[in-house]
Amino acid sequence: MAITELLIQSTLKVCIDPNTGKDFVSGKSARNIKVNGNDVSLDIVLGYPAKSVMAGIQKLVTEALQGIDGIGSITVNVSSKIVAHKAQQGVSLLPNVKNIIAVASGKGGVGKSTTSVNLALALAAEGATVGLLDADIYGPSQPQMLGISGRPDSKDGKSMEPMQAHGIQAMSIGFLIDTDTPMVWRGPMVTSALEQLLRETNWQNLDYLIIDLPPGTGDIQLTLSQKIPVTGAIIVTTPQDIALLDARKGLKMFEKVNIPILGIVENMSTHICSKCGHEEHIFGAGGGELMAKDYNVDLLGSLPLDIGIRLQADSGKPTVIADPDGKVAGIYKDIARQAAIKIANTSLDHSSKFPNIVIQNT
Repeated sequence: MAITELLIQSTLKVCIDPNTGKDFVSGKSARNIKVNGNDVSLDIVLGYPAKSVMAGIQKLVTEALQGIDGIGSITVNVSSKIVAHKAQQGVSLLPNVKNIIAVASGKGGVGKSTTSVNLALALAAEGATVGLLDADIYGPSQPQMLGISGRPDSKDGKSMEPMQAHGIQAMSIGFLIDTDTPMVWRGPMVTSALEQLLRETNWQNLDYLIIDLPPGTGDIQLTLSQKIPVTGAIIVTTPQDIALLDARKGLKMFEKVNIPILGIVENMSTHICSKCGHEEHIFGAGGGELMAKDYNVDLLGSLPLDIGIRLQADSGKPTVIADPDGKVAGIYKDIARQAAIKIANTSLDHSSKFPNIVIQNT
């Protein structure tokens, strides 16, 4: 049988990426297919960070091609390429930031900040360049969770260099004030501070910027929806009815301002006793799943009520760093990969490709 590019493509059309559920041709991942006699080489370019699954995808594609009669050597190069995607209409993208993910909750105490930092670290672990903006002006927690102290540098007296920790870039009002200083500010000052932190930080070529929002649907959320180019939002809740009630409000707010919902993360879904192993749904069961079904969005994952998550975040080494091969870190990485895939499936940003029109008198 003659080995042709068409034959290779037809084989890849029935080879499914287990992460996206799409074949490598319709997903536009298969590129640069080259046939030299019976030898074949090609690139698989993924639209999401996938460091931990690249070897598996390479093996999957190689084995599929080995099923072709008479095929010779096979070279499959797997890589990731993260590109910018569309935000709200009329809001231009930030320089050096391709995609912004807002992590929100309707109420406090549901583990939103812990989720934000672990998702940022999970995306970085998968090979992406990631930033984390702590937008909770009244109660910044990311400096402690990342184990960062000190003040950010400024090279020009006008902008700030992001702080660095565990391979990600970070900025928070907590880096600029003393830990015991209360932020006794009204709404306009808070939203102005958020915009300054976002726009006056010299983010370095970010694939993703995670914004850890304060709870609720107030001034900061409104500013975010009107002035900041958000690619998608993740809603964090617990299974508890009162938390779900507020989480639904947060989800509806993003829908009203046309920011896509990437999915829901359910925290504290179950507790397993460290002494006897008994599992108990302390805050109820299935609430996040029901909410996802009601609003036709994905439940990205459920995390247990685990003392290790709290201890690790408080110590400045969140779970993805403290126990990278553990079960909980695996859940965070899976959630992060699913969110990145959802973004990869949205429309691309083509604003930079449109020419500027200048009218001149001649």
